Amino acid sequence: MMTVNPSSDAPSEACRIAAVQTVSGPDVAENLRIAAALIAEAAAEGASLVALPEYFPLITPDETAKVAIREAEGRGPLQDFLRDAALRHGVWLIGGTIPLVADADGKVRNSTLVFDPRGAQVARYDKIHLFGFRRGAERYDEAATIEAGCNVVTFDGPCGRVGLSVCYDLRFPELFRAMGDVDLIVLPAAFTWTTGRDHWEVLLRARAIENQCYVVAPAQGGRHPGGRVTWGHSMIIDPWGEILACRDEGPGVVVATLDRSRTAAVRDSLPALRHRCLGR
Repeated sequence: MMTVNPSSDAPSEACRIAAVQTVSGPDVAENLRIAAALIAEAAAEGASLVALPEYFPLITPDETAKVAIREAEGRGPLQDFLRDAALRHGVWLIGGTIPLVADADGKVRNSTLVFDPRGAQVARYDKIHLFGFRRGAERYDEAATIEAGCNVVTFDGPCGRVGLSVCYDLRFPELFRAMGDVDLIVLPAAFTWTTGRDHWEVLLRARAIENQCYVVAPAQGGRHPGGRVTWGHSMIIDPWGEILACRDEGPGVVVATLDRSRTAAVRDSLPALRHRCLGR
């Protein structure tokens, strides 16, 4: 597991966190324009940590398009956008996912980059579990263009320890256990309407309940120009599994307060994490 300690600053007892929801299409410049406006909206609502959804710069039926815009870590317009937005608004910005160069030819890493308020990159997580789904004409095979990551990543943020995950990772609880004691799980996603309708909320609430931490899940939500339909329902969930904020569909922002005293109270009243017998 990779643990990043970017700052010696003590985390706040409470901080505002935001999930951005988009309905991205094939026009990268337009997607960045929309994301920029929503980051600004979240910052104006007092968020100190803002998370973008998976694939926020590009969603298109052409799965090779992401390969064409892939970037080497540390340079490129997508990374410049994230760095500049974090610095401009003075927020911790979790950049959904962007395509970074992979070891395999013709593939990318589906990567989450984290920038601090000074515009410094402090963490990177490459999506480990790659989505595959077949039902009638609806088919997805991320492994065709994406190379899986292998490292569990956490970092110290404004609200304590933060664990990073992406979309399909949600179905694999062992990943979240491997994060250890975290205050917040971040899960950018582009859940399909088909799977999201039945599984999205219940799995997100389960991850919050079993890890007794907050979960912020920024999502794609709506009908995309290429015809794909994503479930949306970007939400923020507390350690008891209560949904604090949710946006059903369409571009927008949800904001809530992460209160570490709430986490402590839940863990004190129901010390399930201390009661674990397996997997220690």
